[in-house]
Amino acid sequence: MNSKNVNDFELLGLPQQFTLDLALLQQAWKALQQQAHPDKHVHADAATQRQAMQWAVRINEAYQRLKSPLSRAAYLCELRGHPIRAEDNTAMSGAFLMQQMQWREALDEAGDHEAALEELLQEVQAEQTRLMQQLAQSLDSSDDSGVAVAVQAVRASMFVQKLIEQIQHKLEALDA
Repeated sequence: MNSKNVNDFELLGLPQQFTLDLALLQQAWKALQQQAHPDKHVHADAATQRQAMQWAVRINEAYQRLKSPLSRAAYLCELRGHPIRAEDNTAMSGAFLMQQMQWREALDEAGDHEAALEELLQEVQAEQTRLMQQLAQSLDSSDDSGVAVAVQAVRASMFVQKLIEQIQHKLEALDA
């Protein structure tokens, strides 16, 4: 198989959708890795070894991209002609920006109060769960009109995930 000419879903033999069975994803990845692992080609010529290494890298990249719900959603949007462009398109709705500001203020106000941080973390994680459900609904429908909604949800989820990580980091620092 020429792994460069297929998308990650095709490479791993999975349906092109947001909702994936992660056990099947891992099973497909392991099966392909067993075929492509460079150790299986140790006695082959240099070109075959290089090709096996490239194939193994491509399989790993596909697995990592599909394993993460956020990167999988962004990849699906890109496959459907709507790249996220997070690095150069940061426009968000006014309501979401206000929510972000409120969460940032709450994080600052929480300081070293573990209970306040835990409460904020639960609130932000609930929003992340809501965004993931919105992504599943938008990207798994047979109607491609949901992709524009998904693009906004992916971008919002990126902000939310970063905030979750900051809160968790603050909580971990309290435990240290």
